[in-house]
Amino acid sequence: MSHHIKGQSRTQATLFPEALDDFVTEENPVLVIDTFVDSLDLASLGFEKVETKATGRPC
Repeated sequence: MSHHIKGQSRTQATLFPEALDDFVTEENPVLVIDTFVDSLDLASLGFEKVETKATGRPC
C-alpha cells in the first residue's frame, strides 16, 4: 500500500493569506508568547512525539 501526503489543488481558493504571521503586528504580545513556547524543552517537560522527521511529521 502506498502512503502519500495529498497537496491542495492549485485552483483552491484560500480564506487567509499565505502566512498567518501577516495578521500579527510587531507590537502584538503573541510574539512574546511564541518566543517563550519555542524556547521550552518539550521533551524534558514530558511531552511525547516532540522529535519530528524532516517532513515535520512525528517519528
